[in-house]
Amino acid sequence: MESNKILSVESRAPALEVRDWVRGEPLASFQPGKLYILEFCGTTCDGCDRAMLNLIELQESYKDSGVEVVAVAAREMAASADEARSKLEAWLTKFPELNFPVAFDDTGAMDTLWMMPSFSIVIPRVFVIDRDGSIAFIGHPDKLHDVLPQVLDGTWRTSAQAEAAERERIAKDEPEARKDALLKPIRGKRRAAEEIGDWKTALAAVEEGIALDPDNDNLRAYQVHLLLDRMCDMETGLAVLWQFVREAIDRGDKYWLVTAMMQIFRQSLPSAERFAMGEILSEHILALDLAQCNLPASRVFPMVARYYYEIGNKDRAVELIELALKSLDGPDPDMHELKKDLPYLLQTLANYKGETVCSGDVCVVPRTNISSGATPKAEQENPAERGALE
Repeated sequence: MESNKILSVESRAPALEVRDWVRGEPLASFQPGKLYILEFCGTTCDGCDRAMLNLIELQESYKDSGVEVVAVAAREMAASADEARSKLEAWLTKFPELNFPVAFDDTGAMDTLWMMPSFSIVIPRVFVIDRDGSIAFIGHPDKLHDVLPQVLDGTWRTSAQAEAAERERIAKDEPEARKDALLKPIRGKRRAAEEIGDWKTALAAVEEGIALDPDNDNLRAYQVHLLLDRMCDMETGLAVLWQFVREAIDRGDKYWLVTAMMQIFRQSLPSAERFAMGEILSEHILALDLAQCNLPASRVFPMVARYYYEIGNKDRAVELIELALKSLDGPDPDMHELKKDLPYLLQTLANYKGETVCSGDVCVVPRTNISSGATPKAEQENPAERGALE
């Protein structure tokens, strides 16, 4: 990426080049005198639901101040453009109060014009376009409530705070973006191999990615997935998984520990190995300060609880699920997203206790045809595998 293509604060805003508008009035270009908030969102990204709700509130609050919000879904993964658009349409029904236009782009134009030049590789991501057509802010939507009033009164772009924020953002995002660019052709190689069931070539691509990015826990998880689930190479797969577990413990990294824990519940893994890995991983995960690590108990405790249930310590499993449920009662703004965990937590608790459990007006009965309770959401969605090389 050449320096003259970098997009940062004070850059002129690029064009809006989208495939189609799926909600609201189409926006052809940014009009002088108006302040725009452009959000890149998606149907499956963590935090995008909450970001959309926050932007709906923000648009309502600032509608008389010349502020216009617009969202673009430019990274939908689907077999066809029609399928991707259908997913987006279905997702948007979750926001009946939607009060700004939403566009869909599968051409890569918006990624090329906006995300890549600004070193942005994760969503949600917002760009604030000032009244003169210059970019005033690039970052996470959560920061808008503090930044937007200063942009509106004209004090933000010339402030030391803005300069420091942009410098910090680039220092954090640029190395990751450059690494992601190196991994892009490897992703293509892996996907092409998987489409024809060439697991050996897919594994080689993943291992090439690991060599480029040895700190990527998702790549390590995908390596385990290919060896154990696709190639059925138990000897090599176990060795690689044990190495992953030991390195997660040596690093003490929250993401490595949690991602490694996700891997031990594979059906192909022998119980003895699962219990041995689960014992040491559970000990280290429970020693984490979840609040300080910014890890939600409703996502972490069910994995550890499943380990305890499978080794026969039902009381400890129940205790952890109850703690996970209790964590959803807090005032944290993330609770809207996390409360999606309530149904499977209640089902898991009912299964573990062997009795009906209730929360408010919602009651669930235990399932008797499974051995370890409701499958934790983390395992159902398998985010470790979903994120690897995506």
